[in-house]
Amino acid sequence: MPTPPYRRRVPRSAIATLGAAGLVALGATPAAVGDETPPSLALGDIKPITGVKPGSPVDLPVTVVNNGTTTVEKVWIKYTATRGLAFPEVPSNCQKQYVGAYDEMPERWIAICAFDKAVKPGVAYKPQKPFAVKAEKHAFDDEIWVTVTDYEPSPDENSNPVPGTAPEIELIESPTGGTGSTDRFRVPVTSVNTADYKVTGAALRGKPGDTVTMKVTFTNTGPGWVWSRPETPWTSVLVTLPAGTSVVKPDFYCKAKGKVYNCGLTTRPQEHLETATFTFKLKIDKKVAGAKGSVALSNRKLPFDPDKTNDTAPITLEVTGGETGATGGTTGGTDGGSGSTGGSSGGSTGSTGSTGSTGSTGGPSSAGGAGTATTGGNLATTGASSPTLPIAGAAAAAVVTGAGTILVVRRRRARHDS
Repeated sequence: MPTPPYRRRVPRSAIATLGAAGLVALGATPAAVGDETPPSLALGDIKPITGVKPGSPVDLPVTVVNNGTTTVEKVWIKYTATRGLAFPEVPSNCQKQYVGAYDEMPERWIAICAFDKAVKPGVAYKPQKPFAVKAEKHAFDDEIWVTVTDYEPSPDENSNPVPGTAPEIELIESPTGGTGSTDRFRVPVTSVNTADYKVTGAALRGKPGDTVTMKVTFTNTGPGWVWSRPETPWTSVLVTLPAGTSVVKPDFYCKAKGKVYNCGLTTRPQEHLETATFTFKLKIDKKVAGAKGSVALSNRKLPFDPDKTNDTAPITLEVTGGETGATGGTTGGTDGGSGSTGGSSGGSTGSTGSTGSTGSTGGPSSAGGAGTATTGGNLATTGASSPTLPIAGAAAAAVVTGAGTILVVRRRRARHDS
């Protein structure tokens, strides 16, 4: 089981080796530290994609430019799409890979296409037919990464590449495309969809001195999936205990904040129909009349959640025997304010994960600079900065100012009860 953020430490020896570097992602090699020379092969600008209807195709225009002085005899274009998007038709000159979710990364599709086409200096090229991308019914908050290289990218170690069966696509000269300044782009893709978050409480019963098990849950009932990135979590789950009880053992992913436990949801996406269960061991100390706890979302103003009635749920306690103490009762949750202050997605079983550095999720990045398609929407990353999304073989990476190397530490994905 991975270590939650508030218990995670980075070894001093690891910190000492970190320097100004980027993340190795999507099978693309980052430029050397301090090397500002643009890559020979570059991509034309790709704008953010918004207003996509689930079930419809996604228009993804891609152009390739050779900024070097010599002809490149063969090129590869790599497409990576998050779980709300699919590749319905893969050309025969491409290989398709499915990668299941791990660490903080959602499941995704990867396609690597080889083009036996001489790319001349100063000339722009494009696929004769756009690579086919489709928005699934659960599409909502997605991203596509596009990378161009003059070498064959390695497949993700968690996948089995399968050759495409659709007709081959060739590169042809394009009258437009510009010069290009980066060999990779992260493109936000926002679909018109909703996602209903729901919590459930618990009904407890016992006598004073008993230890009881309490399980509360969080579920995204969909239809859209939501990628709650660690640096910008949408919400967390607040658990307020009934009066007259005390915690013997909290859930691994819940941290006490006064009398309320904050349970994080950031180590995995809030996928459609995915449930996170938080388990507590409570001791019934005494009988308190009217004792009641609650489960609530920390942020009840989510713009994509149309149903606010299931954002809170009660925790009831029936105490048998014993004298009745003072009247108790609690209300849980704060209205507004997003994000988890620590902790990761729910679940109380599994093996302890290795200590790793924390990092933000985003697109592929390199120290040489990667393109970022930006948008003003709340769902997509903003700003024209290099994206930082560890994908192939790394899900947490630390970037520290100073000379040094890259440290990539993998944390295995936590599984929740469902």
